[in-house]
Amino acid sequence: MTQPLLIVGSYLSPYVRKVLALLELKGVAYRVDPIVPFFGDEDFGRLSPLRQVPVLVDGDLVLNDSSVICQYLEERYPEPRLYPQEIAQRARARWLEEYADSRLGQVIIWQLFNQLVIGRSVWAREPDQEVLRRTYDEDLPEICGYLESQLPAQGLPFGELSIADIAVACFFRNAQFARYRVDAQRWPRLAAWIDALLAEPAFVRLGAFEAVAARTPIAEQRAALLAAGAPLSERSLFRREPVRGPMSRC
Repeated sequence: MTQPLLIVGSYLSPYVRKVLALLELKGVAYRVDPIVPFFGDEDFGRLSPLRQVPVLVDGDLVLNDSSVICQYLEERYPEPRLYPQEIAQRARARWLEEYADSRLGQVIIWQLFNQLVIGRSVWAREPDQEVLRRTYDEDLPEICGYLESQLPAQGLPFGELSIADIAVACFFRNAQFARYRVDAQRWPRLAAWIDALLAEPAFVRLGAFEAVAARTPIAEQRAALLAAGAPLSERSLFRREPVRGPMSRC
């Protein structure tokens, strides 16, 4: 019998969420070790030399980086297709995925979510108000304006659900955890797009476990997720004391 894939990383990570959403949409069996990367042990450090999530373990194969993992999953499990078939459209979808991973990652995760959630829960640090001011007044409006310009008047950018939709929605889910929602009067296409994507069954299923993780202290999350029915791995790479990774911006 084929063993389920192992995904290492917290349900609250947008990069982990992107991989889990693909697995849900493709109907692939998986298990999760839901660690926050700062709390990974030495074995985690060997699997993830940058101490980042997600990590995919498929037998002897270990992969890092959500985009690499998603491309692997698309090629190994090609149905349903989540990358456009036409070459130019596929390139555009990959660009929007990259824009999400980089620009939205910088602003929504490292500025907004890091200041309001990670800094408090992991490092017991209060937010930098100047960083938040710039995020709300400058960076988020610039992002929302750009994405609004990329969307059709109706429907999805590539006709069917794609990696671009999934990647962008994953970051705006974290923005919601930080109590930011897109202004529907200012950016109506973007607001409607995000609402529709996060209502997809795959995101709804993941959202139930994300809600558990969001309201539970980090050290207690595994037990709470197990009680909620999350598909967890038998063994965890969790350690009780946090450690910064080589790429950490916290």
